[in-house]
Amino acid sequence: MKNVTYYLLIFVIIFITSCNKDSDFIENNSIYEADAEDLDANGLPKILFEVQLPVLTNNKEYTIDITQWDIPINRTDALKTTTNLQAAIDWAHQEDYGRVILPKGEYLVGEDVNEIYQGGITIYGDTEFIFSEGAILEIDTNNKWNYCVISLDGDNIIIRDGIIKGDRDTHVFTPRDTDGKTAHDEGHGICVWNTSNKVLIENMEIHNLTGDGSLVVDSNDITYTNNNIYNNRRQGISIVGGKRIEIKDNEIHHISGTSPQFGIDIEGPGRVDEDILIQKNYFHHNTGGDIVNATGENVYILDNIMEQGEGSKYVDGPIVSWHKTHNIIARNTITMETGSVNGRLGYIQYSGGGDKGHNRATYVHENVCNSCGMYMYKSSDADVRRNKFYGYFVAFSEFENAILIDNLVTFSEAHPKLRFCWSYRFNDVTGFASGNFLGDSPEELPLSETTPHTLQCVLDGW
Repeated sequence: MKNVTYYLLIFVIIFITSCNKDSDFIENNSIYEADAEDLDANGLPKILFEVQLPVLTNNKEYTIDITQWDIPINRTDALKTTTNLQAAIDWAHQEDYGRVILPKGEYLVGEDVNEIYQGGITIYGDTEFIFSEGAILEIDTNNKWNYCVISLDGDNIIIRDGIIKGDRDTHVFTPRDTDGKTAHDEGHGICVWNTSNKVLIENMEIHNLTGDGSLVVDSNDITYTNNNIYNNRRQGISIVGGKRIEIKDNEIHHISGTSPQFGIDIEGPGRVDEDILIQKNYFHHNTGGDIVNATGENVYILDNIMEQGEGSKYVDGPIVSWHKTHNIIARNTITMETGSVNGRLGYIQYSGGGDKGHNRATYVHENVCNSCGMYMYKSSDADVRRNKFYGYFVAFSEFENAILIDNLVTFSEAHPKLRFCWSYRFNDVTGFASGNFLGDSPEELPLSETTPHTLQCVLDGW
């Protein structure tokens, strides 16, 4: 009896030690170099940045006098409208008006600047530019590769309450002299250039652009809220260099026409894209996908609804990230109707090629994927917890340090083979797994911190 008690005690000690080791591994996130104080109660990195809003102390207000400035308001004479409207805005800026109001009317703008660029109007720093109800600013039909209906020049700018319309339905896609291409994908509604910081774009309807609803280039502290951005050819919003950007409570939809065709594209090669919050937006009917992060660090994708939309097809898929980006993807609801070129993947992290190292961990927490799953390959460091993947799979290939905790995967009767090999699929993967389910049943995933795991069916070529 004494020997039995002794060996039982040894077994308990070994078991507890093992459990503590796993607990330390999970709690400390040591493989990610994340300290506990940097994580919230749910194990996600805390948002440690705050996007600064414009600070406007000048309430001096001017409503543009259409008669005085002889500005057409009936979609005619774009050059006259542009020249006179800009003159009124310039005057208001010189006279130190902090709030400029555009009266009701349909303003057709457009000025031939050079062979590739069509000019619109410019709003200066320390200005709140307000559209009255029924005010529409529209770019005239042109054949230029680039245009900005509104360009921002300076810090502390608010644009709100109006409609901006592009010319995609009438645009003349003249071939470019250098290469004969006709993409003409740089026609934008609002251009936030590198001279503009602390910008708020609020309650705008921005549509029918040949390029993007809005373009951010090397600007800081930019906020988009309560906008309806749709039917643009290239993107809803493009971030090409930016720090502290918040995109919240917008509807971004029906983006289609020329690649990449995403709701939001973070893609500034050679630039800094950092501290970006994309939260509580409604994405649907976007041909390329909803969010692609090619270069962004510290990007939070939280609480969004992403729907492929009836009759729409994805090219890439709802959420796409590239290697060496840093993403926190949590509490999103993603619904796919059909597959993309990547299959039914609500989230895919593209390969790092031969480099499996990652700059920081990718966190995927508490998302609901309807008829879709996720896949990460040839990379490292993922923390995947409490997600629900209905009707598809979770897959990792040639991946180091994957944590999977308390996830649910179900299989679809329409894809019976997924049940046997593709519910949780691993090829050359290290990490840790606990508490995961396949349907109603616990699913043991034999991941190890040191020994790569490959499913037998993968070896068998399934």
